[in-house]
Amino acid sequence: MPAISSAAEPFPVPRVKRVLDVVVASALLVVLMPVGAVAVGAMGLDMLRCRRDRGRLLYRERRISRGRAFDLLKLRTLREDVLAEADGHVRLLESSAANLTWAGRRVLKPCYLDELPQIVNVLRGEMSLVGPRPWPPTLVEAQVARGIDYRLRVTAGWTGPAQASKGRASSFEDLDRAYVEMLRTAEPRALARYDLGILRRTIATMLRGEGRAF
Repeated sequence: MPAISSAAEPFPVPRVKRVLDVVVASALLVVLMPVGAVAVGAMGLDMLRCRRDRGRLLYRERRISRGRAFDLLKLRTLREDVLAEADGHVRLLESSAANLTWAGRRVLKPCYLDELPQIVNVLRGEMSLVGPRPWPPTLVEAQVARGIDYRLRVTAGWTGPAQASKGRASSFEDLDRAYVEMLRTAEPRALARYDLGILRRTIATMLRGEGRAF
């Protein structure tokens, strides 16, 4: 069932975009498997040495993509006692180093490794590799109340122009809306080239460790 009641009709998904998602996400799943193993290993060692950091490896958050709710997969960066207070949205809690596990603070957040499980969301068709990042239902409802409904019309992304443009002056909303317009109007090959460029910039950001530092 639709997560949010709205008259907004989803845009058609270009076939080239779904093909690109499946092919590239499958390749990333294989190529990044050693990186994922390092991330999980760091979490395991952290839980062995620090009792308060113990808990699940993976958790789910309810998010919106193309107007429907789904469970976003993430590696756990927060302590379990803090996660219990999150009410489905950890972003604000993650902004404080005191809430994070050692692995979350030193390994996962700086390199965005907590986002790796979302490649599975892409393969399931719940997300695309490139698009506006998925928001929780309450934040989407507030955005729709302002008359901005693109999160009900397009598939949410693992990364997007806002993430690849780290440090630029443009707002995430302006970058997202420009991308949505491209989705609607661009020739398929041009869209595929643009998506691949966003992915290259995102991977470079991950490798440089330009995520949140504490």
